[in-house]
This record gives sequence, structure tokens and C-alpha cells, in this order.
Amino acid sequence: MNTGLTQIINGNVITPHEILFNTAVLIRNGSIEEICRDNEVREGAQIIDARGQYVSPGFIDIHVHGGAGHDFMDGEKDGFLEIARLHARHGTTAMVPTSLTSGKDQLIALLKTYGEAEKDNTDGAAFLGLHLEGPYFAMNQRGAQDPRYIRDPDPAEYEEILKYAHLIARWSAAPERAGAMEFGRRLREKGVLAAMAHTDAVYEQVLEAIASGYTLSTHLYSGMSGVSRKNAFRYAGVIESSLLLDEIDVEIIADGVHLPAPLLKLIYKVKGPEKIALITDAMRGAGMPEGESILGHKDDGLKVIIEDAVAKLPDRSSFAGSVATADRLVRTMLRTADVPLLEAIKMMSQTPARIMGQQHKKGAIRKGMDADIVLFDNDIQVSLTMVGGKVVYRTAR
Repeated sequence: MNTGLTQIINGNVITPHEILFNTAVLIRNGSIEEICRDNEVREGAQIIDARGQYVSPGFIDIHVHGGAGHDFMDGEKDGFLEIARLHARHGTTAMVPTSLTSGKDQLIALLKTYGEAEKDNTDGAAFLGLHLEGPYFAMNQRGAQDPRYIRDPDPAEYEEILKYAHLIARWSAAPERAGAMEFGRRLREKGVLAAMAHTDAVYEQVLEAIASGYTLSTHLYSGMSGVSRKNAFRYAGVIESSLLLDEIDVEIIADGVHLPAPLLKLIYKVKGPEKIALITDAMRGAGMPEGESILGHKDDGLKVIIEDAVAKLPDRSSFAGSVATADRLVRTMLRTADVPLLEAIKMMSQTPARIMGQQHKKGAIRKGMDADIVLFDNDIQVSLTMVGGKVVYRTAR
């Protein structure tokens, strides 16, 4: 962490409520000390000249699987660190590394690797805890998740995994599976965020899930039920429930491929920026050329193909993760969903910070907050990324 005094000058500073033009930000000991409207250079400060660029709160990606040719499921510390560096180059200052469905022993090994990597992660996006995506999912909503590992929540299994609860930030599951409500209540007791994902639940089950601790809808529209009919009667699914119920936050893969413009606009109109987190859901192909790749562990993961700026199953029947970075998400919301910059940034910073319980120190440029800051131009091209007051990425000027 930077222990000196740094001042970013000549910036258009994005605050929670407005953009302050020709303004400076003073940083001391890794935290924001002051927003300086006079833009006057402070004595002894190391100067970063924004040159009229936007000075934004760092992007927070709460659902990411990999990048730069690495996947967290590889279980390699160096891979963790390289993923963090890759996404930092695109404005991400904090992330929640995410798993895929797998066996108990592999998940525990992954948690141990995460613990090691967290200690050495000094040059990339900070880690906020691990996201276990699965394995307690609905089989016919599995998408690209490996069916070999999909199963009901088993207390004997998840209690052993929850011995590492201090490393787990969130866990996604299908609430309609046998034992999933008890599982959600147990996550709440352990301080782990419970999310609904890869699920066939209906509205009544979603209501029960909320009461059991599930408060987040994982990658809305992807791998979840919509309206269904049983014995001629219609039932609202997780999609409609997530849009309707204020108790539920949603995350969306705003890469411009997973969700077309009408759905992005609908979600924004119904939920608003205070309830939406933009996520990359990026797999190892992020930052890599198009072509063949692997989703999950490099040795036994699922073969996929990257084309049209997205990962697909080889038969092209389904998407298999995104290759987006956070800057692309912001651009998509601006250009495709017609969202104002201030609110697009909120969905990439302040809202995900609140969802993850980090709002007291991350997600906004405000006195006392962590100095997690990104500089970018009108095209959201990132020129500098700062994590805890330390510059971890900077373009040559």
C-alpha cells in the first residue's frame, strides 16, 4: 500500500451523485483524503495529471472465472495473480474469483490456493473472497457447468467446505434442490452471500429462498427459469421473480452478447442502477485471441470455441462464458442500453460494493474510502488503475 501523498489533478471526478469537472483527488496512506475542487497542487504530493480524463471509482467484478489464458479452476497461484493483473489493465480494482461445479476435494484445494494467492496479490485487482458457483444446480439449467458434479446440497459436504468460510464471499445454488433452503440459512449464519443460479425455481420457491437468505440473482436470464406452464396454469420463474421483487439484487453479463439491447434496457428500467451489478463472467479467453479454449480446469475442463467476442460450446448451441473485461461492460451500457455514465459506473462500482458488503470502504470516490481509482477517456479506454493508492497499471504516454 502506498504510504505517501498522491494527488490526481485535472480530472473529471465521478462521485456517487455528480461528475466534478477540473477537480483533484488527494490520496494519503492508500485512502482518499480529500476531493479538491480548487485543483490546487498540494505541497509534497506525487502528481498524476489526468489531463481531462474521467477519474472513476475502480470497477468491482463480483463474478469472474479467469483471463489471460488462466482459469481459477486450474488451482495455480500464479494463474490467480495473472488473472488479477489482466483485469486490472481494464479497470477492475477488486474481484470475486469464481469456481465451477466440481468435487468437494477440488473446491477445498481451490480455497487453499486462493488463500495463498491473496497474500501475494500486490500488482492486480484485489480479491474479495471466493465465489463458489455450484455444484448444487438444476441439471437442465446447467448450461456449460459439468453435469458430472451437479448434486443436492449435502450438509456433510458443505459443512466441511464451510470450514473455510472466511475465504468464501458468496455461493450460488438452485434453491429448489432438496436441502437448498437449509443450505441458504447456513450460509447466512456463516456470513456468506447466498445467490440463486442455474435454477428452475418458481415464484413461490423464490419467496421461500429469500426468507432463507438468498438475496442475489446470478447472471440474470442465463441459466434460470422463466414463465412455465403446469396443468394449464402459468408460473413465474426466477427471471420474473428477480425483476419483480425488491429484495433481490441482480447481476448481468453486459458484454453486448449474452443480453441484447431490449433486455439490458428492461432490466435497467425495472431494477435501476442501485440493484444491478455488471459482471464479466469472464473465462480464461478474456484478453486472448479467438479460437479454441477450455472452460474450467485446463486438464479436464470443457472444450469451447471463442468467436464473435464470446465463448461458445463447440456445437454452438449455447454460450459458455464471456471473454469480457469490465471496461467493455461500461461501454455496452452506454452505447447499447443508453444508460448515463454516472449510473453505468454505479453498476460497476458502488452497487457491487454494497452487494458484497464492501460499501464502507470501496465503490465510491469519497473521503476515507480506499483509493481504488481508474482513469479513462470518453471511450472508456483505461489509462491508469490504482488499487489501495498503488498504481498497478499505467499506459505509456
